[in-house]
Amino acid sequence: MRRELGRPVLLIAVSIIAGTAAWSGHVLHLPIAFVFPILWAHARMRLTAAIISAGYFLAASRGLPQGVATFYSSDLWPGLLLWLSASLGFVAVHAMLWTRCEPARPFRYFAAAVLMAVPPIGITGWAHPITAAGVLFPGWGWWGLVAATAGLMGLVTRIWPAVAIVLAGFWIVSAATWNEPKLPETWQGVDLELGASLGRDSSMRRHRDLIATVKDQASGGARTIVLPESTLGFWTPTVERLWVKELLGTNATVIAGAAIIDAGGYDNVLVAISATGAQILYRERMPVPGSMWQPWRSLLGVSGGARAHFFSNPVVTIADARVAPLICYEQLIVWPVLQSMLQEPDFIVAVGNGWWTKGTSIVAIQRASAEAWARLFDKPLLISFNT
Repeated sequence: MRRELGRPVLLIAVSIIAGTAAWSGHVLHLPIAFVFPILWAHARMRLTAAIISAGYFLAASRGLPQGVATFYSSDLWPGLLLWLSASLGFVAVHAMLWTRCEPARPFRYFAAAVLMAVPPIGITGWAHPITAAGVLFPGWGWWGLVAATAGLMGLVTRIWPAVAIVLAGFWIVSAATWNEPKLPETWQGVDLELGASLGRDSSMRRHRDLIATVKDQASGGARTIVLPESTLGFWTPTVERLWVKELLGTNATVIAGAAIIDAGGYDNVLVAISATGAQILYRERMPVPGSMWQPWRSLLGVSGGARAHFFSNPVVTIADARVAPLICYEQLIVWPVLQSMLQEPDFIVAVGNGWWTKGTSIVAIQRASAEAWARLFDKPLLISFNT
C-alpha cells in the first residue's frame, strides 16, 4: 500500500521540482522541462497524470499570483484564482490524452503538445517543453523543432532512458558552446527602470526625458532604438508631433510601445517614429488573457479590453530589415514566434513592461524564452524591457 501511494507522490513531487527548475529564468535550464513527459508517461492513473500536469504547470507559473496582486494592488486571492484558472487547459489536455496503451502514448503526447502550442488552448500554453529546442539544438531551425518533438515523443516510450541520454548529450554540448544571440549592428534596445509610471505618466517632462535617452543612444552610433512596451502611453496626434519634431536633425528611428484607443477597446502596438513621420508598425497578436484581452466583454455588449490580432503582422519591415516582433506575453507561448519564423525575418525584437513582476522570475523567463527561440533559428535578438 505504501509503495502504491509512494510512487504517485514521488512523480508529483518531481514534476513540481522540474517546473520550478526549468522555468527559473536561466535559459540553459529549459531542457529540464523534458522531465515532464517522462513523469506523465509513468502515471498509472488518469488522476495521477492530471495532478502531475498541475504540479508542473503551477510550479512553472508560480510568479503569477504575486504579479497579479502587484498589478491590481490587491491581495493574493485574485492572483491565485487566475493562476489556477490558467492551469485548467494544460491539465485538461494532458489528463484527457493520457493513456495506458504504450503504442498510442507518443501520438497522444504529440497531440497534447500541438494543442498547447496553437489557439485556442495554446492561448494559455505557457511552460511548453518545446521551448527548450533552442537550447538542445541551437541553429538547427525547423529541423531542431522536429528533433525536439521527436525527443519528447520518445520520452513517453519504453526506450525513454536511451532517448534521455541522447538529449542530455546534446544539452551538455550546447551548454559548453553556448553564446548569446548577437545584436544587429546600429540597432539598440534600451532597458528602463521606471516602474508602474511608464505609460501612465504622460507629462511633457517624461516624454522629453525619453527623447533625451533616445538621442543619447543615437549619439553613440545607434540608428534604430527600441523602447519597451507601453513607453509612449496613449498614442495621440500631440504625442506624434512632439516626437517627430524632436527627432528632426537626427538619423534615428525609434520603435516604442503605445496604446491606440477607440470606442471598442484598444490595440497594444509598436510605433516607428523618425524625423520624417510615424507609423503603426505592429499590433499585438496575443495580449495577456484576463487582464488585457477580455473577449467576454463583446458577448456582454460591453466595450473595452485589448484586441487580439491572432495571426496578423507576424513580420514587419523597418529600416530595410524584416523584424519578428514579440510583445510581452507573446514571448511565453509558442505560436507567435513560429508563425513569425515561417516568414524568415532578419531578427527578433522582444519588448515588455514587467514592472508588476517585481520579486518574481517572470521577466527572466520571458528573456530566456526569447533567447531560446532566437538560438534555435539562429536569429539576432534585441530585447527592451521596463522593470
